[in-house]
Amino acid sequence: MQDSKLVYSTGVGRIVETDKAAARSVSTDGVVRIHRETKGRKGKGVSIVKGLDLEPKALKDLGSELKKKCGCGGAVKDGTIEVQTDDREKLKTLLQSKGFTVKLAGG
Repeated sequence: MQDSKLVYSTGVGRIVETDKAAARSVSTDGVVRIHRETKGRKGKGVSIVKGLDLEPKALKDLGSELKKKCGCGGAVKDGTIEVQTDDREKLKTLLQSKGFTVKLAGG
């Protein structure tokens, strides 16, 4: 039993190693979409930016920049950027100035 990687545990016996790669939001058509969402947020609207094909660090930096320019909070989750604002037009102009093709999607 040399390289069996068996670890004693009272729950499952074997612990499976998983490779968690950082999430990237990859667009199939090269268009960045800005969605508006209120579900699960007690009626507060957030804008979700999807389809940015960026590395996780670059995605986080872009999220920070968008939040600063809009003067609001937000988060980077699962390869998307959530910005706590309803001003999607401002987000659209900021992303277009960075060279992205942007569409407003959803409500």
